Amino acid sequence: MRTLVAVIGGETPPAEAMVLADEVGRRLAEAGAAVVCGGLGGVMEAVCRGAHRAGGLTIGILPTGRRSDANSDVDVAIPTGLGVARNVLVVMAGHAVIAIDGSFGTLTEIAHALELRKPVFALGSWDLDSADIDPERYVRVKTPEEAVRLALEAAERPATSQDPFREHRGREG
Repeated sequence: MRTLVAVIGGETPPAEAMVLADEVGRRLAEAGAAVVCGGLGGVMEAVCRGAHRAGGLTIGILPTGRRSDANSDVDVAIPTGLGVARNVLVVMAGHAVIAIDGSFGTLTEIAHALELRKPVFALGSWDLDSADIDPERYVRVKTPEEAVRLALEAAERPATSQDPFREHRGREG
């Protein structure tokens, strides 16, 4: 099965976050991974645009019940009608999570990912250094290249008995 990386971030990010997200999407696609996100605007749109332009697969797990709400670079739109509760589905779908910028919705996704024992790589996202989180589970990174490399490495590591919600998935060859 293909490696899935969840990319989370705000709907109204600064321009620099949009550039970072676009590059993350491109790099994930070039590595053969699929992007999973919330499917709307902002970081979600930029990561899908980058992945789509590089020929990658993009999956949007929408908060609404309408496929038409997805941004134009989502290949597979999954309408849920769950509102923000869909945040759990977004992070659960990924083998690893990359957080870019973001507000409180992104913070909830980070919390869900950590609870589900998914590794999170924060690129210009929340500073949780004082939160006593295992530094191998919440890693602050400096570049899109580092975020993608570490997320793909983490996704390839076999799940352990302590990771009940993580499955090992190799990349398609």
